[in-house]
Amino acid sequence: MTVLTRWDPYRELSALQNRMGRLFEEQYGSGREESLTAGAFVPAVDVYEDEHSIQLKLEVPGIEEQDLDVKVENNVLSVSGERKLEKEEKEENFQRVERRYGSFTRSFTLPNTVSTDDIQADYDHGVLKIRLAKRAEAKPKQIKVSVGGHKPIEGKKVEGQAHSKTQAA
Repeated sequence: MTVLTRWDPYRELSALQNRMGRLFEEQYGSGREESLTAGAFVPAVDVYEDEHSIQLKLEVPGIEEQDLDVKVENNVLSVSGERKLEKEEKEENFQRVERRYGSFTRSFTLPNTVSTDDIQADYDHGVLKIRLAKRAEAKPKQIKVSVGGHKPIEGKKVEGQAHSKTQAA
């Protein structure tokens, strides 16, 4: 005999909500002090490429220059730093804290076209700009096209040849 059970979508929604709550609890902690300073601070990054370089712009406002570390090892660019909670403010006076604090590390695997000997990093107004120059052999080259192996295409008359059918006749 088959037993029919009534499906309750709210029971499944409640179970999902409990699982999500546990996930956030594990990630961000339960204590108020821990929730003020913990969390995944990951700065946003824009990456641009042109024929001469690859450029990265990281948003790292509120971080002092000496708290940033940029290095390249085994063709991997690593940027790390720390945004510290201001100690002048007492934590119990905060009404809302939305900014993330703590350490971060971002790593980027560099293509073989990048010269690791020519990297520049500038920090201005909370934006870290990193310029990675491309190797000379990786830059595009203009190639001159010739016709018949000896005559370049430039739209000019070649010595010894007629330039119209009437002269050739």
